[in-house]
Amino acid sequence: MISLQLHITDLLTKALEACAYDEPAFVKASDRPDLSDYQSTVALSLGKKLKTNPVEVANKLKEVLSTSTTNFDIFVAGPGFLNFKCTDACLTTHLSKGIAPIKAETPQNVIVDYGGPNVAKPMHVGHLRSSIIGEALKRLCRYKGHAVLGDIHLGDWGTQMGMLIIALQEKNPDLPYFDRDFKGPYPEASPVTLDRLQEIYPQISSRCKEDEALAEKARTATYELQNGRPGYRALWQHFVHVSIEDMKKNFAHLNVSFEQWFGESRYQDAIPSMIVAYEKKNLVRKSDGALVIDVASPSDKKEMPPLILKKKDGGFLYATTDLATIEERVHAFDAERIIYVVDGRQRLHFEQVFRAAQKVGHKTTFDFIGFGTMNGPDNKPFKTRSGGAMRLEELIQMLSEEAAARIKEARGDLETEEDKARAQAIGVAALKFADLQHNPSQNYQFDLKKFMNFEGKTGPYLLYALVRIFVFFYKTSKKIGDLKHDACTLSEAERALMLKILQTEEVIDRAYQSLSPHFLCDFAFDIAQMFSRLYSAHPILSEKDDTKRHLRLWLCKKTQEMLLLLLDLLGISHVNKM
Repeated sequence: MISLQLHITDLLTKALEACAYDEPAFVKASDRPDLSDYQSTVALSLGKKLKTNPVEVANKLKEVLSTSTTNFDIFVAGPGFLNFKCTDACLTTHLSKGIAPIKAETPQNVIVDYGGPNVAKPMHVGHLRSSIIGEALKRLCRYKGHAVLGDIHLGDWGTQMGMLIIALQEKNPDLPYFDRDFKGPYPEASPVTLDRLQEIYPQISSRCKEDEALAEKARTATYELQNGRPGYRALWQHFVHVSIEDMKKNFAHLNVSFEQWFGESRYQDAIPSMIVAYEKKNLVRKSDGALVIDVASPSDKKEMPPLILKKKDGGFLYATTDLATIEERVHAFDAERIIYVVDGRQRLHFEQVFRAAQKVGHKTTFDFIGFGTMNGPDNKPFKTRSGGAMRLEELIQMLSEEAAARIKEARGDLETEEDKARAQAIGVAALKFADLQHNPSQNYQFDLKKFMNFEGKTGPYLLYALVRIFVFFYKTSKKIGDLKHDACTLSEAERALMLKILQTEEVIDRAYQSLSPHFLCDFAFDIAQMFSRLYSAHPILSEKDDTKRHLRLWLCKKTQEMLLLLLDLLGISHVNKM
């Protein structure tokens, strides 16, 4: 499908050249859709530049354009607006050409950093936004023609690992992992389940806060782990394995996936040599015993503190690990662009990291997508009734049960496993659409009843629009290839839906350029609404005129294709019935 906006822009560019006007063409969807479909203000710019009447410029361009195309009714309005109204034949012809993505001019190697759950801890609602926004951005970048890798960047290194080791040692001191003389091999099966780890961690964490001797013991275990003690490394690998297996189940429910399951531990051995390299470039200085990189700029309006590479006690911070991660992404994976989908409250941290990476000499483009929080009724980050962070699997279950209840209201009990899977798909669609329809930086309030509404701007509403189209094709013997869409006079509803579908690529491009999936949500809802108006305004299967019936079925199919595309870019699975 050729973008009408690009098509008109190309025609206008040629008209400007024919008139010897040195001005770039600019075309956008009309601010007055009741008068025209697209418009350009290029004549206003030229009039000011040439000190002449913009209306005269617009009329001259109109005259040239009218001789080069019959696809549009072209007219001049107001102080020199150049307006284009698509003919019915133009709409049907362009829509019949199929999908042709507007690819990026220069394909890049892109890494999207999203997810970020911690090993041995349950995934909770705090991991939701990063995961689903990151997945949508990854899909958008791929659609635009980039080679994209999604990296979960696990939190698998740090004092919490030492805490778990000593907690397990207290309960099972005879395990071979704690015997310094054990020569291996260590057991292949994990001595602890994820549920057990998630039970142990809060207990040992709380105890360490109150018992300094115990906290020191945990720090020592962490140090020994990070310096390669074999038993601790083997135990840590079990922690990571059982955690990842559980994460994969949660992410699968959300239709989220990663190409790289790398954790912070991956980069630790590279840090010392990285710091030496930075020192040789005279980028590092000492400050109160710590090693830092100055990242402030003369143009800064607020204080920009230096990035700490190494603490005075010899320890490393997240910033150090993040820089080591960038080093590998650039050198091992040829990353030309890295997109970080992270809590907006970490903006300062990543600004320091990006500046340090650029100071080192990396030419990679860095994007920080700082998201807001999903809040409860009190407008504070969403929690359970007991005040804790809700586990992600519990949230998904809650939405699945609500979807199942809605289906039962409509047609009785759920009879099969397929019905239950469909209820879960609807619940997840409700959750993901509710999140993604907001600008990533915005906070929003969790509202189960609102999310699950089958009317209004919701995921279930979009799924229902698709199901309605599926039903049409279940009921007709006509295959889409047999349908004719001969040029005929379009009704207002038919025309509006066609024009909206033909704007799909422009909207996808806008979402990509701004790295904001909410444009896709808004647009998908608009298409679903316009399809609903068509459905209300005209008979489809019962239309007796073959030409009109075939045209409307064909338009249903095009609507279906666009909604499926948009939902796929958002990472939302569809259902065939409800």
